[in-house]
Amino acid sequence: MKNIACTLASVLVLAQPSSALAQASCSSDGTPQPVAIFERFISADCEACWTDAAIPSPSATAGAVVLDWIVPGQAGDEAPLSAAATNDALARLQALGRTPPAATDVYTAAVEGARPARLRVAHGLPLNDYLGTAIAFTPARRDGAAPDGMAFYLLLVESVPAGTEGTRVGRNMVRNMLHGTWDKRNTLSNSKQTKWMESRSMRIPDGAQPERLRMVGWVQDAQGRVVAAAQSACR
Repeated sequence: MKNIACTLASVLVLAQPSSALAQASCSSDGTPQPVAIFERFISADCEACWTDAAIPSPSATAGAVVLDWIVPGQAGDEAPLSAAATNDALARLQALGRTPPAATDVYTAAVEGARPARLRVAHGLPLNDYLGTAIAFTPARRDGAAPDGMAFYLLLVESVPAGTEGTRVGRNMVRNMLHGTWDKRNTLSNSKQTKWMESRSMRIPDGAQPERLRMVGWVQDAQGRVVAAAQSACR
């Protein structure tokens, strides 16, 4: 029953929020689109990688969204950062054609899509350790026919402030991931313009603080180029 409730909540947050609904959801509405995605992959074995203040950062890429993935380590559950490690990090590395790092690995991708392509991400309020989440993408009108084979990523991210959880810098720790592919069969048939949507409930992992959670999402074309990105904010 709780999954059904969260799924219904995620359907609601896909819509443009009314003033009442805005109080119960957070979205990317009115938030500038990130210009790049900067991903840091940290081995769960490397505690020093988490506590070190001299970490890779997108200082030369203003407007980038930064993500911190904790990758399961060789020590398994005994690794210092194992509590925050996720198999989603392994899946993301595999998609990038990279192997798990012994310390830290970094990957950066620019957002190259033509505007006014639009991506929207949103989430509702926590319910029984779950969040209703949603992602919706509308390509630029001048793209003509609906593109095929669009991959989407929707991440549940916990913003960890500097000076907490053992980190000396602010982190955006990836807590959960939804990944899939849209093709022409998935477009909304009643839409005047090509559009894709996905709504799911996501579990809030043990130890995550719900008030720190937000959504980060992006869409890639068949060549792997990021064509749109978005991140939610609670206003």
